[in-house]
This record gives sequence, C-alpha cells and structure tokens, in this order.
Amino acid sequence: MRNIPPHVCIRRERMDKRALKDYFTESAATYKEKTAITFFRGPSVETEISYTELNRDSNRMAHMFLEKGVQKGDRVIFFMPKCLLFVIAHIALQKIGAIAVPLNPGFKKSEMSYFIADASAKLVLTGSEQAATITEIDPELHEIVIQTELPYQEIDFFRSYPDSLPEKVIKPTDPGLIIYTSGTTGKPKGAVLTNRNLVYDATNIIHIWEITDSDVLCHALPLFHVHGLCFALHTALIGGSHVLLLDQFSVETVVDRLAQNKGPYVCTVFMAVPPMYGKMMDYVGEKDFDFGHMRLWTSGSAPLLVKDFERIKKTFGKEPVEREGMTETGMNFSNPVRGVRKPGSIGVPFPGLEVKIVDLKTFEDVEPGQEGEIWLKGPAVTSGYWQKPDETASAFEKGWFRSGDLGKVDEDGYYYLTDRCKHIIISGGENISPKEIEGVINQLDEVLESSVVGIPDKTWGEKVVAAVVTKAESGIKAGEIQTYCKKHLHNWKCPKEIAFLKELPKNTMGKVLKEDVKKIFET
Repeated sequence: MRNIPPHVCIRRERMDKRALKDYFTESAATYKEKTAITFFRGPSVETEISYTELNRDSNRMAHMFLEKGVQKGDRVIFFMPKCLLFVIAHIALQKIGAIAVPLNPGFKKSEMSYFIADASAKLVLTGSEQAATITEIDPELHEIVIQTELPYQEIDFFRSYPDSLPEKVIKPTDPGLIIYTSGTTGKPKGAVLTNRNLVYDATNIIHIWEITDSDVLCHALPLFHVHGLCFALHTALIGGSHVLLLDQFSVETVVDRLAQNKGPYVCTVFMAVPPMYGKMMDYVGEKDFDFGHMRLWTSGSAPLLVKDFERIKKTFGKEPVEREGMTETGMNFSNPVRGVRKPGSIGVPFPGLEVKIVDLKTFEDVEPGQEGEIWLKGPAVTSGYWQKPDETASAFEKGWFRSGDLGKVDEDGYYYLTDRCKHIIISGGENISPKEIEGVINQLDEVLESSVVGIPDKTWGEKVVAAVVTKAESGIKAGEIQTYCKKHLHNWKCPKEIAFLKELPKNTMGKVLKEDVKKIFET
C-alpha cells in the first residue's frame, strides 16, 4: 500500500466537519514549493505553479471575488476554455463559500440563456471568444472577460489583492459546485454538490486508487464535468500530486507525453473515457512506445467494451481500472488497483456507499445475479437538483437515489451495468435491453461499436433498430449482422433496420446520445 497523505487519512467523524477548502490549504502547507500544476499549451510547457503559489493566487482571487460582490452561496458560471486560471478561480470560490458552475465553452446562445437563468448567476467568467455571447444574452449581467489565450503569468487583474485566506466559515453542508447533467430527457438539471459530497468523493478516490505526492497525472479531460474536475483535479491536488494540465485532448500530444520516461514530466496516472483510448490505440498502432513507468490507467464516464479492455492491456501494458460514477453521486464503483479486475465490470462499491438492486415494478430487492435498478445511498450523493423540487423528489425513493441504471452483482460482489432504465425497448409487450443486443453486434470483428434504440412502430409499439460503426476496410452488410444476431438472440430482439455510420453521436464524455440515434431512423 502506498503512503496516503496524512491530511487525507483522518477519521470520518472529523471529515464531516471539514470543507473542501481545508484540504486545498492543507496541501499547500504540506507540499509548499513542490510543483502543483504544469500547464501545457499544445505540446509545450507554458506555466508552472507551486502549491504555495496556487494557494496564494487563489487567496488573491477570492478577495477579488468578494470585492466584486460575490458572496457565500452566489453562483459563478465558468464559460471559458480549459486553462490554469480556471483552476485558480474554482479554488478561490471554494474559499468564500460561493458556488462554481462550470459549463462547456462550446455552448450556443440558446443553451447559455437557459443556464444563466436557471442558475441565477451573479457573475460569469468568460474567455475572449465566449464574451460576446454573454453580452448578447444579458448586457447587464456582471461578466469578467479573461484572455485565456495569454500565458497565465501575464494575466494580472487579481494579483494586487491580499495573499491571506479570507475569513469565511464554510460548512460541509454548504454547496460548492453545480454541475449540469447532460439532459438526455428534457432540460439539463443542475446537480448540487456540497462540500461534504466533494470531500468524501475525493478522499475515497485517493484511498482506493492510492493517489500520492509521488504521482504525476496527465490531465487531458475537460474541466466542466465531474470526471475532469472532481475525480481527476481535486484528487490530484489534495493528494499532493503533480498535475500536467493539457489545454485539450490531442492524441499525438497525449501519447507522446505518456511515453516520456525521463525528466520532470514522467507520468504515472492517466484518466480517460473510452473514445479517448480508442483514438490513442489507433495512433500507437505498431509504433514502438514504452509505457512501463505508468502506474494507473483508468476508464469511466461511458462503458468500456470487453474487447477494448483487452486492447488497452495489450497496447499500454497494464489492465485498465474500469469504474463508474455519476454527476449526482461522485464515483460509486471501481475495480481494485490491487486485485482482480474483471472486464465488463464496474467493480465494487466505494467505502461508505450503500447499494441495492431492486425490481423496477415492486421496488423489492432482487437476488444476486438478477437484473434490477441500482439504488445508492451515501455521503457523496447529491441532496438534489438546483431549483427543481419535482425532479429531486422523483430521483429519490425513501432516501435512496435512483440511478436509472439497470445492473446486477455477481457472486464475488462485482457489479455490472446492463442498461439504462429509460433505454429499455418495449416491443409487443416484451422488455428488450439495447445493451444486450449491442453486446452481440460488437462481437463481430468488423464492428467497432454500435447503438441500439427503439423507434415507434404501428404493429409492435416499438421496433428494434441499430446504428453500427464498422472498421474502415469492412464490407459487412446489414443482412449479415441481422443473421448473426438471429444466431444469438430471440428473433424479436434482432434489429429490424441497420444504419451504418462513420461515428456514433456522443457528448463530450463519450456517452452515446440515444435520442440523436433515433432521429437517424425517424428522418
């Protein structure tokens, strides 16, 4: 077992009295002049900042926010590209009890109009390219335009403020973050994450994945999702690690960075989503790279195919650690760092998390091995959605958070996701799992991935259709896929139509947008 930082190894009852800012300030006191973040613009180093400087600059930024009228509980929207100042501002807000609301900088005017109104934002931090959108939506809204194209050391609007930590009492129950869900049904909902939620999530990950001050994290994820902001950044900075913060995901830059085995930037940890791994493995191909120095490869935010698990192992030399988490709950399950990693499994529950699997109709617990909806209860689970009491009420049942995921547990206590409740297809009165069908189609050597959905049908209510992405050189026909499915599935489960696509529609974290897949067949 690696040495977990002392300030993280505290009793749970003490943890209930601490805020996220306490962990950041203790990291600064512990690691001082150690490099906290190296920011890369493209393949080149642009800025390096120590833990002392990270603490000092975030204190200055916190005082700047207070002078601008931002108070405890106010929402501040981040609408800018990934940059070092994003990190400074996020930590600063935690130090005054304000709520960070990170958003995708690619959102359009209509999308941002909704988020600004829903969050009742006090202030918006924008990049140069995003500023005009905010002004067009509301010229009166307080906006700070940040020239993110400049090196961090040349941005000075906050540097004259005091170095001291603002005297603000932040309770564990105070919200620190609102992250909007992808909104696959209806408008996006803002999951409110308290300091207690964020602390439990980060410290659990540090313990389970053994994150320490000897680690170097290659950070190529966006910062507007829990994966990049909470699972990766929070844990690394609290754990005293060195973060190589890449401005964006570039296959060549990431692979070259991960393969470097000499100098101050030798990586040990990489966190990614399956599509990132797919592009990286295609780039590596038969090239001669050495990744032997890497300690941990993790995959999440979208399902990892079993064949991709094996391909990652072959390409990078280690089995990936597959895990599962949600915006509303933080990380819930992980395969062990030390122990058996089961391909296709999301692993075992995190400490402090209660899990049960229930029948969709009766809400009664199902037997091990049987499929049902996964319900969760624990200290990292959100208290609800911002200003949406009805949606919050429907998300909980007697104190249990309804994940919306169908799953099962095996005899060893490893959990598996089998589908999403809302994706179940009802055809002729039969419940059909798209994931089961996708699993069969994806077994074909010529298939890269697939997405199965149900579309309206006059006779059966819904009919099964499949969007399929094949290898470039493939000549496989729709009829061949349907014949293969009929060998492995009941006829009523087999796709009645198949569309071949160059790529599946996905969100920024690699999750397939099922509603967009349906539109392909409805046009």
